Amino acid sequence: MTLYRPLAQTGPAPKGAQCLAGGWCWFTQVELLEPGQTSRILPIADVPSDALARLTAPRMPFAGLDWAKPHVMGILNVTPDSFSDGGQFIGAKAAIAHARDMAASGADVIDVGGESTRPGATLVPEAEEVARIVPVIEATAQAVATPISIDTRKAAVAQAALTAGAQLVNDVSGLSFDPQMSDVVAKSAVPLCLMHAQGDPTNMQDDPRYTDVLHEVYAALDARLAVAEAAGIDRSRILVDPGIGFGKTQEHNLTLLRHIGVFHGLGCPILLGASRKKFIGTLTDAPEPADRMPGTLAVTLIAAMQGVQLHRVHDITPAVKALKMAQAVLGAKK
Repeated sequence: MTLYRPLAQTGPAPKGAQCLAGGWCWFTQVELLEPGQTSRILPIADVPSDALARLTAPRMPFAGLDWAKPHVMGILNVTPDSFSDGGQFIGAKAAIAHARDMAASGADVIDVGGESTRPGATLVPEAEEVARIVPVIEATAQAVATPISIDTRKAAVAQAALTAGAQLVNDVSGLSFDPQMSDVVAKSAVPLCLMHAQGDPTNMQDDPRYTDVLHEVYAALDARLAVAEAAGIDRSRILVDPGIGFGKTQEHNLTLLRHIGVFHGLGCPILLGASRKKFIGTLTDAPEPADRMPGTLAVTLIAAMQGVQLHRVHDITPAVKALKMAQAVLGAKK
């Protein structure tokens, strides 16, 4: 499989430059990536027309997001055991208050999850997961105008969340855990995020291995997109997420982040979820997840400079302000 990574830039664009995914970046060259080969730089004139069309086509708006600028998704874990904030928002009152705070701080989406998918996490029964998320989603949907996403692998949980007021399904299994999930999403006509993971939370970090992590993750997401489309879910309302930290070593994560722009080739908006993850703590000497905000901001800004549209983070205010400042300095279009 041949991959093309747009060498994204911002500011005044020269003649012949192409807009990346209808967003704030432009490019005149791509990095050609083939398995087992040294990468090469090509002018966009040498990119096949179908590949160039996927890189440049504007992404269709959904869930209140227009993709003309980078957006922030706020994390709301109503779980006792999430790696960073487990137990902080387990009660409905605390969770709803945090949702209000995130909305007031500029979150463009609030992602509610009732089951931890951290390394080593065990499966939560459907009824328990529903009981955790429904009161929070119902109250949050009444309290704020910010769209709500449900972070779940289970069709019954997704349906309960959508009934309660959620507007987007974020499936970390990429429709591979529950065979009914695709039907729920297709019938409800809501947007879907497909994430890549190698293994499941119980074992994904035991010994993750790839021959070529970039090509393998890209191919896996392409295959899951085909599954979604076959189920009646239009590609125009799908996000893709390379799954940083889900069955990846530190070097796998860094390789994906260095080349994250390649996933524009799938023709969908990209979601990045790297906030406070272990590799950031390792590289920045921050063993406590709450101390990993600076490293998370660095990753967020580097990804935004490659045209990544949606950033799933714990620390809303710093992310919103950093992205706003970066666009002002770089002269990215509004």
